[in-house]
Amino acid sequence: MKTGLIIVDMQESIVRPKMDQKAIDHACEYINHVANVLRSHDHVVVHIQDVEGMEGADPELYQIIPEIDVDEKDIKLTKESSNAFWQTDLEQMLKSRGVELLIVCGFAAEECVLFTYNGAMERGFSPVMLQNGILSAHPDAVTSTYRDRNVISYPVVDYLIR
Repeated sequence: MKTGLIIVDMQESIVRPKMDQKAIDHACEYINHVANVLRSHDHVVVHIQDVEGMEGADPELYQIIPEIDVDEKDIKLTKESSNAFWQTDLEQMLKSRGVELLIVCGFAAEECVLFTYNGAMERGFSPVMLQNGILSAHPDAVTSTYRDRNVISYPVVDYLIR
């Protein structure tokens, strides 16, 4: 069984204006650790970039923040709605690689992260939220997003993958 990491909307124009550097660094530490473990065991890492309303905008605005490690083998996918599965090739890309377990992380907990998690569940994947790997401009939203959902910690990822 393959595992996929979906890193949602960790982009300059989305994260930087809404989050302080300490929160960004904290989440990125967990996200990068899990991404590196998955990459080193031939699993899948996907960076989702929201381009809704970005027609004609400076490409720098929707670039992935430098705190997120991006590998040349990672998949980059753009979306125009909150659910990364909606009107994209994400489902087919993951299924063609044999991915069943999906670890979802990124920004914002109560919007795109949650909608992508739900989209994964609706399409038959087994989604989990990465503990300490989701961000929101509203701290209570992170807590409520974790509530009643599957959550995985990085030591469990290490154990499962190795």
